[in-house]
Amino acid sequence: MAMKADFPARGERRFETAADTQTFGEQLGCALEAGDVVILDGPLGAGKTTFTQGLARGLNVKGRVTSPTFVIAREHRSLVDGPALIHVDAYRLLGEDPSAVDADPLGALDSLDLDTELDDAVVVAEWGGGLVEQLSSSYLKVTFDRETAVRENPESEARIITWEWVER
Repeated sequence: MAMKADFPARGERRFETAADTQTFGEQLGCALEAGDVVILDGPLGAGKTTFTQGLARGLNVKGRVTSPTFVIAREHRSLVDGPALIHVDAYRLLGEDPSAVDADPLGALDSLDLDTELDDAVVVAEWGGGLVEQLSSSYLKVTFDRETAVRENPESEARIITWEWVER
């Protein structure tokens, strides 16, 4: 685990707004270091990209952070000689049928040369569970829950975010 010790290795918090989610992402971004792998898990629209926008602010990288869905991966270079941010849409790496006999998600991931960037970058992967964690012996899993808040109040924009550092 390379993350700075001033950020808890695990926890759960509720965020009422997208801005709150971004602020939390920014706090985490300040604690991440080159070589860290972050896997974002949650349904479509749960706040993964919003969170990553805040994380990018904390890392102080350049470029507008948007969903990497159409480009698979986007690299954001540091503005302050810190680690770059590699933002990946791992779902796209899996193809239309990830259970197909010829599906090779690790080959697709390797073709992006992300493993050669790990020394100088933080890799953040949306939909990365079961795939991206193979890049590193440890990773931070961040899970987004929108359903709980919506069940309580259909008008709610809140999300519950849990995170845990995982050693493989």
